[in-house]
Amino acid sequence: MAPFLRRVIPLTSAGSAISRNLRKYTTVVSVPKGEGDISAAFVSLSGAQAEPLPSRFADLKRRLVRGYETQLTASWDRLLRELQHEIQNLKIHGSNVIPEIHFEDIDTHPASFEQAVHKRGVAVIRGVVLETEARKYKDEVERYVKDNPSTKAFPPHDPQVYELYWSPSQVRARAHPNLIASQRFLMNLWHSKDPNAAISSSHPIAYADRVRIRQPGDASFALGPHVDGGSLERWEEGGYGLGSVYDKIWQGEWEQYDPWESSCRLPVISDLYNGSGTCSAFRMFQGWLSMSRTGPNEGTLLVNPMLQLSTAYYLLRPFFTPRSLPAVTPSISEPYTPEFLDSSNWQLESETTSLMQGASPGHGQELNSILHPHLDLATSMVSIPKINPGDYVAWHCDTIHAVDPRHLGASDSSVLYTPTCPLTMLNARYIKQQRDAFLRGFPAPDFPGGKGEDKHRGRPTEKSLREYACRDGLRAMGLEAWDNWELGLSENKMKLLKEANEALGL
Repeated sequence: MAPFLRRVIPLTSAGSAISRNLRKYTTVVSVPKGEGDISAAFVSLSGAQAEPLPSRFADLKRRLVRGYETQLTASWDRLLRELQHEIQNLKIHGSNVIPEIHFEDIDTHPASFEQAVHKRGVAVIRGVVLETEARKYKDEVERYVKDNPSTKAFPPHDPQVYELYWSPSQVRARAHPNLIASQRFLMNLWHSKDPNAAISSSHPIAYADRVRIRQPGDASFALGPHVDGGSLERWEEGGYGLGSVYDKIWQGEWEQYDPWESSCRLPVISDLYNGSGTCSAFRMFQGWLSMSRTGPNEGTLLVNPMLQLSTAYYLLRPFFTPRSLPAVTPSISEPYTPEFLDSSNWQLESETTSLMQGASPGHGQELNSILHPHLDLATSMVSIPKINPGDYVAWHCDTIHAVDPRHLGASDSSVLYTPTCPLTMLNARYIKQQRDAFLRGFPAPDFPGGKGEDKHRGRPTEKSLREYACRDGLRAMGLEAWDNWELGLSENKMKLLKEANEALGL
């Protein structure tokens, strides 16, 4: 499949209050995505079969590592040793490696917290929203769904994940000053080697995402280990290659790869195939705000807290093949033998293939114990700690994550997905489209299309949002101009805010 080419089309409008608002914010939109639900984002969840990739991917693999073959082999050996060591550490400590902090402490956080997040790629911020308020969010979502029985969900016969983006709870939570402060705090854990990069981690944008209300006993939303933000795009020169994001890994220096450097990600195109499972905006963190009390095995999140190691592994895996296959097909109860996993049994492909394990055009990157044996996913995927309503959980955009295969708890596991995104020109253009989707009640631009909530009763309007949102919340939605004369701004950020306002028509 050739990369998807985005074209721009104008919006049309009719004579109504909504269309008057749309005319106020003149815009253009990308070719819309087809209708669907979250299952369309992943090959395994949809029940589809991954198609063999064309030979151009073998050519791509050869280009990426040409001239670095010796260094790559040595780096693979080092990587396997480090993975083995870190996985043994996870066997002992499990969820305890995941750093936590209370919202009240984010302005005075210890250096150890920041170091832990940088290593683990995940964080829990406690008490971002009052527990009573977070529980009210869930009640409101359930009432909104009841009032609007046409709401799409997965699976349709027993909904666990709703195709909702503009329920009152979601809109209110995105504008909550504590959530915005938490996102600003997390974004400032990133850094830029380019002082003139057109990015501001002090000005979060609101990225609309779905709702999960997973019921006890559910095994349908059994989304296994995966990574958001595209799949094949991570290797493609016209994707993440535009920013040379992973070049150190291809060059056999994975230890020098910095997951937290932001400027290299600004040119990236992460949705070359316009798939439902890809994200066109730059999300520093995926994340959610909890609306319920959950613990391990209770339908909640699993993460792989080895950010640099696991990223290097799943990106290098397509280049290496075993010299000898195991005598017995492995399983969770009988995994691969140490002899099979030993680095001496692995080599660079003698004839480069187009295999890209777990990657498929237009879908998220998926991983499993057969394709990615050295990750020992049965061990290295750890549950997040017990979570209370109002806690915020965030994980780096390259982090492998999953959900419990079965919800073994006694009550629902409910979250509002709320990623953390910086202000960039790419993201300013995105929220311009998203703002129009909000005004129309259509799905957010990165998600399956259709009319969505345009006829939903009780859907918030711009007027109702302005009644409770703080100014930063309105700015994050593209409804108010950024203050490009804000005290303390660098000249570069002043320019970015000015150009973002212009892109938003403000």
